Amino acid sequence: MADEAKAKGNAAFSAGDFTAAIRHFSDAIALSPSNHVLYSNRSAAYASLQKYTEALADAEKTVKLKPDWSKAYSRLGAAHLGLGHHNDAVSAYEKGLQIDPNNEALKSGLADAQAAASSAHRSASSSPFGNALSGPDIWAKLTADPTTRAFLQQPDFVKIMQDIQKDPNKFNLHLSDKRVMQAVGVLLGINIQMPSNDNDDVDVKDEPSPQPEPESEPEPESEPEPVELTEDEKGTKERKEKAQKEKEAGNAAYKKKDFETAIQHYSKALELDDEDISFLTNRAAVYLEMGKFEDCIKDCDKAVERGRELRSDFKMIARAFTRKGTALVKMAKCSKDYEPAIETFQKALTEHRNPDTLKKLNEAEKAKKELEQQEYFDPKLADEEREKGNEFFKQQKYPEAVKHYTEAIRRNPKDHKAYSNRAACYTKLGAMPEGLKDAEKCIELDPTFFKGYTRKGAVQFFMKEYDKALETYREGLKHDPNNQELLDGIGRCAEQINKASRGDLSPEELKERQAKAMQDPEIQIILQDPVMRQVLVDFQENPKAAQEHTKNPMVMNKIQKLISAGIVQMK
Repeated sequence: MADEAKAKGNAAFSAGDFTAAIRHFSDAIALSPSNHVLYSNRSAAYASLQKYTEALADAEKTVKLKPDWSKAYSRLGAAHLGLGHHNDAVSAYEKGLQIDPNNEALKSGLADAQAAASSAHRSASSSPFGNALSGPDIWAKLTADPTTRAFLQQPDFVKIMQDIQKDPNKFNLHLSDKRVMQAVGVLLGINIQMPSNDNDDVDVKDEPSPQPEPESEPEPESEPEPVELTEDEKGTKERKEKAQKEKEAGNAAYKKKDFETAIQHYSKALELDDEDISFLTNRAAVYLEMGKFEDCIKDCDKAVERGRELRSDFKMIARAFTRKGTALVKMAKCSKDYEPAIETFQKALTEHRNPDTLKKLNEAEKAKKELEQQEYFDPKLADEEREKGNEFFKQQKYPEAVKHYTEAIRRNPKDHKAYSNRAACYTKLGAMPEGLKDAEKCIELDPTFFKGYTRKGAVQFFMKEYDKALETYREGLKHDPNNQELLDGIGRCAEQINKASRGDLSPEELKERQAKAMQDPEIQIILQDPVMRQVLVDFQENPKAAQEHTKNPMVMNKIQKLISAGIVQMK
């Protein structure tokens, strides 16, 4: 099944459908998680989509699984190069060439990485912030700082920083982006102040109650030439100035939690100037704090409608949507309907992708899911569905049985028996990873239920992981010492392990078992252990010393694993 998924991934990759290729390679990895080639192929597919972070993770996994494979370093170098980690890319390609000195792909990659590193160095030298913007640790610094961590969830910001990392001179193109300036301040260890453009709106958080400071208007770059105003223009200017004073008074009252007074000032500001929607969103914030959610929603709707007419800043419209969504979440705790809030937060994000709004959306979706699970929970129906699954299982109609066991789990996620039964179905269908996952979930829910161990042991046995199956059966015996199914499982595992130790495996069986074992990280660690290497040498050359090794339980446990894997045979 893993080979089939891999073949589909290769075909999709060749056709240029990299998204499909990633999906197929991921399916193959789920079936064969220790196959280094699969991670290598998926890394190439991610790199083709310029998803270099994912490509790097897969490349590093490839190197870990197969450190002596030159192509692993080719993938690693390409991912680092895509991320602008030029020195790391050079190092990766050089390590690959140490393994395969004549590999043309590695040579070409090394040349590209060296050229990119040289270019970046020149760019960094000509930029006042070159060293800070092109260093290899900028992502770690941005992640560590709470003020810039949220920016890394925004694809456009990540793309901008990657471009600047490759060519620091591009920094000049983004001087007006607050996020970039904030990031530069973090990287340089200084505080860079930027003028605010949020129209002095009050920023309200749900818990605890906020204490917002009025934002200052941005200073003009230069003083405009004085002009003579008409009487109407003078009147309009006076009204706007009075409206701003009313807003400031409203902000002050809001800080003191004098909500009624704040509403009066914001309402007066609206009467004086209906072209500033921040008066509406500020009043909505007060209604939200007072628990007057319907009034809050009305003001937010007015702010959106008026903002569209005035072509207001999209951030202000997004703020109105977010505030409305927050009110709808509060109301959903009684109405049990989170969908309006979710839709409103989504509208806000189409206007402006604010991290706080995204967080509110995720929380609303989580609350909706939990509510649906609570409403769907019905242990009685779960038992009925499990019994229906049992009937289909007896008839060997395993797909139908899986369907009913799945419904039983949805009705009662804590039903360990449903997981156990579905694990048995998956085993019959040859879906070993799914069966193993269900068996482990069964054990997690009820560690004393022996069926969980027999299911898990059976899956491991069919996967020819006899030593792991043996451990599982033994763990089950701790809870049920006289259980015959567990004892029989131990006997089957012992027989297979002894078969390998006696040398009774056919050449084909031995080759298959060894190939599978060499992909097992645990076996690789044992074989790379200097102590175990010496133990194996002693077994061949120094029998007396070998006898001493057998007295060490840890050493014998590792030897037993090698015997089970067919790597070592005892004559």
